[in-house]
Amino acid sequence: MTDAAAHSQTDEEAARRADAQAVARSLGGDLTAFDRLIEKYQRRAVAVSYRLLGNIDDAMDVCQEAFVRAFRSLSSLQEPERFGAWLMRIVSNLSLNYRRGRRMNLSLTTDDDEISAEDRMADRSSRARRSADDSLQRAELEQAITKAIEALPEQQRLSLILFAIEQIPQKEVAEILDCSVEMVKWNVFQARKTLKQALAEYIEE
Repeated sequence: MTDAAAHSQTDEEAARRADAQAVARSLGGDLTAFDRLIEKYQRRAVAVSYRLLGNIDDAMDVCQEAFVRAFRSLSSLQEPERFGAWLMRIVSNLSLNYRRGRRMNLSLTTDDDEISAEDRMADRSSRARRSADDSLQRAELEQAITKAIEALPEQQRLSLILFAIEQIPQKEVAEILDCSVEMVKWNVFQARKTLKQALAEYIEE
């Protein structure tokens, strides 16, 4: 190990010990200790949420909720030295849930607008029927994909979405999930394999 690598590892260990101490003080009633954890991870949390949502205001709202949930669940954290990774998982999950709800609302609005416009055009009724059929098939497929992704183990689900869907670099995904790059690759591979099996009937069609 080089001197630089050893120094980096020492810094990381010191940072984790500091997090564990801050968590312990927070649980003991020292709210300023939790404020320092917020200050330490706020920029990273917002950056992760923004990568998932693409909107800074939504990202700020999600991160605020994430910090509230983290504070309320702090006593359940079994490895306080891994507070950062635990928090990023909360941020990622909340962001994905928020995005899923936002996309559903947008999809429903778009479908309603398209159907209403086509229904007003009697001379294109056959195209409207075909479009409606296509919309139903797309909705069915999207629902199946969403259900299959949600059924994945947490690490596989987050690895797949962050890397394969959101196209966040593997190294950054590994940092968010607090695991190795090889583990990210493995989780993505397993997730894709599971999805291929779950969506076999749609793929064959």
